Amino acid sequence: MINIGRGLLEGLDEVDWAELGHAYGRAQDVPGQLTALCGKDEAARESALMSLFSNIFHQGTRYSASPHAVPFLARIALAGPQPVRDGVLSLLTRLAIDWHDEYDLPRGIDIKAWRAAAAKLSMDEALAWYDEQIAAELDEKKRSRLTETRAEWAAGRLMDSRASALLSYDAVRAELSGLLPLLDDPDPAIRTRTAYLSAWFPEKAAAVLPRLLNRLQVEDSVTVTATALVAVGLLGDITLTSRISPHLDATEPLIRWAAATALARIGSAKGATGLGTDLTGHVIAELAAAAADTPKPDLDYNECDIPGYICRSLLPLADHDQETVFRSVADCLAAMPRNHMESTATSVLAVAFAEPFHDGLLPFAELAEGRQRLLQALVKAGPWGAYGKKFEESLRSRRLPDTRAALRVYAGLPDDGHDDTTGYIWG
Repeated sequence: MINIGRGLLEGLDEVDWAELGHAYGRAQDVPGQLTALCGKDEAARESALMSLFSNIFHQGTRYSASPHAVPFLARIALAGPQPVRDGVLSLLTRLAIDWHDEYDLPRGIDIKAWRAAAAKLSMDEALAWYDEQIAAELDEKKRSRLTETRAEWAAGRLMDSRASALLSYDAVRAELSGLLPLLDDPDPAIRTRTAYLSAWFPEKAAAVLPRLLNRLQVEDSVTVTATALVAVGLLGDITLTSRISPHLDATEPLIRWAAATALARIGSAKGATGLGTDLTGHVIAELAAAAADTPKPDLDYNECDIPGYICRSLLPLADHDQETVFRSVADCLAAMPRNHMESTATSVLAVAFAEPFHDGLLPFAELAEGRQRLLQALVKAGPWGAYGKKFEESLRSRRLPDTRAALRVYAGLPDDGHDDTTGYIWG
């Protein structure tokens, strides 16, 4: 728990950083970087923050040093130099969660599954695996590297990525209650970062939700309001419908999108009784409006991919209005980043073509308009080639054409000269 009266770096020297690890080896440079964050040199602060992003959170991986840095970062977020507080809150969020952790929008964190998976990991099994590799390796240099890595594991400086990420997540979780007052910070950027951070701790929902709901009653920033609404949806349940639904009639499109996103989540959550026909229709209509004219917010949800988030929110509601949902999802596909396309496209097929064409492929003209629009959008948006194998397998399992050329012909689209996708790369 944070106490502002304590020094920001109190206890820094009590941590044996040299016995901890990060992406580039031993972590004895971390104290200097944390100290630089608290200094007056702006360039040094920026450099220190970049270094910390690189070493204790490297491309999504957390290390043994990561949770030990969290208490100091939390104090800096609360009472450190103003220019670094925003970035430090962002780092704390990344130390808690990253895209490959146990969350899948629109559902949010499945912390029970994450804890269960981490509990199955065994240090003895990991060391035994390294022993086997070392014994079988004939190349002296490779054997030496394996031996060094095994020693790092045995010393506790390395561990399975899911387990190390959970330790880091829990370190941030322990500081969350002390960070929640930042929801009332004068700086809207700090309020936004805090609302986003709070969205990923369902075990702390009882403490977080009242703070978020109180913030919504007084907030004048569109971005903070939208971020808080989505957070309420990720943490809350169907009992909060009446607190969220008035925001569907807000003047700002971004707030209406956020309210619809929150309601779509709580209405389709496991065990939920649903929102009712009228409210579900209103939610779909607002998400469809956002699909047709996507808001351009600076929000971190879904890695800033709002069209992709709209797809994820709409698909569980398809049974209520398939045509609107499928047309809107088709509108979003072209605007999504390539690195999100495969999982989304595969989900689209699972919902729109749940049953394979066992009796032969239905003529394209006999498909409902929404399904036609989806297939035409998928022809153009992909994914195809080396990065679309699961998508192509999903097409094949549903007896749909499984190459871009074949699907283009089936969907009645003209040849655009791009059917050869062997050189496809993320763009």
